[in-house]
Parts: sequence; structure tokens; C-alpha cells
Amino acid sequence: MDIPYTTQARPDTGLFNAKLGIWLFLASEVMLFGALFSSYILLRVGADPGTWPHGLLNIPIGTFNTTVLITSSVTVVLAWSALKMGDFAKYRKIQAVTILCALGFVGIKSFEYKDKFTHYEIWMKDGRRVTGHIEGNPWFYTLNKAAAQKVEAITFAPDAHHYAEKWEGHKAFHTELKAEEAAGAHHLPPVKIPVADIKRLSAFVPAHSTYFGIYFTLTALHALHVIGGAAVIFYLWALNKKLWLSDPERYTNRVEVSGLFWHFVDLVWIFLFPVLYLL
Repeated sequence: MDIPYTTQARPDTGLFNAKLGIWLFLASEVMLFGALFSSYILLRVGADPGTWPHGLLNIPIGTFNTTVLITSSVTVVLAWSALKMGDFAKYRKIQAVTILCALGFVGIKSFEYKDKFTHYEIWMKDGRRVTGHIEGNPWFYTLNKAAAQKVEAITFAPDAHHYAEKWEGHKAFHTELKAEEAAGAHHLPPVKIPVADIKRLSAFVPAHSTYFGIYFTLTALHALHVIGGAAVIFYLWALNKKLWLSDPERYTNRVEVSGLFWHFVDLVWIFLFPVLYLL
């Protein structure tokens, strides 16, 4: 028995079954991400003035990743268009670019995560705060680990571009430098910071602050959607050719449905990028 409306539109909705199903699924996804974005807005608005971290993410990398995803949205449409014209070979070539973009996005995000695990903020007991890297770039280093290792001082390379408005805190570590001299440096010269003077030490991980808890929740959930969407696109591209030979219209519809999900994933990132990186 044939399943009805797999290629033809239903008379009541004007959509074939798969497209109706994906739109219903995307509606639930909008509610999921809508709740998370709403929570972020409420937490940020409710934060005390000056306490919300800003400028701790790599904007050039985020911008490049945005370009990668936008490119993949274009190639998804071009690949579907090639199928509508009956050119399967062209579809394969263009959709390969989509898959490469997806892999590139996840790879770049993994690199960005790694940097967060080795990028630290130190809260001094006198109220100063400084960000940068610990010698050797250890992962998830804490004051407890320093105490267990009986470390008396941490060799720290402060970052010149974080908390630029609090230059006085950095200046205390580098009395020989002026603010304008440090402005052109990516990292200031390493300094020794006594462990006894440190109140708190944390990498840019969820435990660092509410901000990074939200950052990892939203970006990790989005990355899972990228991986899931890419897996479906890859399956249709590499393992489902028989359907194209037997029922090209149904195959084209499947590619269209996977493309709708991919556009949603890209749209979520278009909101994530300015909210987390720029604002």
C-alpha cells in the first residue's frame, strides 16, 4: 500500500506530509530556543550594573563561523534547485560544500571551546580582576589544584584587550607600560601572581559565571543541531541515491525538508552571534 501525499500536496494544507511534519517540528524548536533566549534576556536585565561579562569572546572567529553557515544556507538552496532541474551530479557537488561547511563550523567551534578551557580570569583579594593565560595552558586549573601542588605563584600572561576600561588593574602588574602601549599587544608580558593574593581563579567555563553557563548551553545545543542536520544531509547525499533513481520527486522533497531544518539552524545562529558575542 502506498502512503498518500509523499510527493503530492494535501488538499487541506497545501503541503506534502514531510513538509507539514518539518514545520510542526520547527514550531517546537522555536519554543525550545525561544525559552532559552527569554531566560537569557531576563537574567541579563536582572544582573547588577557592571557585573555582566563583556568582550570575552573571539568576535573574528564568531564572524567567520557566521559566514560559513550563511554560505551553507546558499548551497543548500542551490543543491535543491539542481535536483528540481534533474541535475543529480550538480546537486552532489554543491551539497558537498554544505557538508564541508557544517564540518568547518563544528571544527571552528571546537577550537573556540578549547581556547575557553585554557583562558582564565583571576579575581584578586584587593578587588582587581585580570584575564589571560596560565603558563603551559593547563585545562580547568583551580586554586585547589594549585594548593595541592603547593604552588606559591602562578605565571600569568594577562590579556591586554579584556576589561580595557579597567586598565588600572592591569597597570598594577606592569608599571613600566602605558595603556596606549598595551593597546597594540595581544598579551602583556607574563607576571608572577602569588597564590596567596588570589581570591578566585576560573577558566571561561560554565562555572565561571552565569554568562558562560548560558553561552555553553546555547552554543552546545546549537552545535548538536548542526551535527544532526549535517548527518541527515550526508545520508541523503551519500547513501540514498537509490531513491533518486526510483522516485526522484520524493527524493527532492526529502532534500527540501532537510534544507528547511538547515535554514532554521542557521537562523538560530544569526540570533546567537549578536546576542552572545556583540551585545
